[in-house]
Amino acid sequence: MSQQSEVRDLQAALRTASDIAFDQEAPAGEQAEVLVDALRRALAAAQSLSDGPGVTGCREHPRGAVDPLYNDKDDPLPPGWGKCLLCNDRRRRATRGLARRGPGLL
Repeated sequence: MSQQSEVRDLQAALRTASDIAFDQEAPAGEQAEVLVDALRRALAAAQSLSDGPGVTGCREHPRGAVDPLYNDKDDPLPPGWGKCLLCNDRRRRATRGLARRGPGLL
């Protein structure tokens, strides 16, 4: 998840919690459960913002797995590929799909 979407999630959760908490009557029953859920979502979003960009450096999968071939001197990744195993796997599958079609058949 991108940082902008984390901020939007945080803001939405805080708005929900604020609406419930500052209502005329104290929250009870289902309203109290919604308040607790909103506060948990707000906390999770705030924590993800404080964790930094993640180990992969990937905008799409910041907390994804690191490709085991990253920095492998014997079997290096192609130029321009990053640490993210999920993105690199997608690139590998796309490359294999193009190879099966053959030249000039795209």
